[in-house]
Amino acid sequence: MQLNEMSFKDAVPVDGYGPGFFRVADQVLEGPLLMTATDVLPWGGLDDSAALLALAGQIDVVFVGTGAEIAHIPNALRTELEAAGLGVETMSSPSACRTFNVLLSEGRRVAVAAIPV
Repeated sequence: MQLNEMSFKDAVPVDGYGPGFFRVADQVLEGPLLMTATDVLPWGGLDDSAALLALAGQIDVVFVGTGAEIAHIPNALRTELEAAGLGVETMSSPSACRTFNVLLSEGRRVAVAAIPV
């Protein structure tokens, strides 16, 4: 197996996560967060569609991390995001962070909105 080192240029990846927090750029951030290549913002969770809709036109896909386990997001939220032209992928928060980091290193237009484990 060949391993490739990821580089992020000007982007900021998720460094780690744990019970109730995420670590980004050596800072511990508590609670849900929303990240793009250049921004790290607090997120209001699955009831906060406005923060995600504000990304329309800037990103192609948002990875929604639902905590320690994968769960369905509300149908109304998915419908709103897809109507705005945003792709939505739902997964556990650890998977969402890893997927975000990989695609971010490829220069893709992605975001992650995650609830802590």
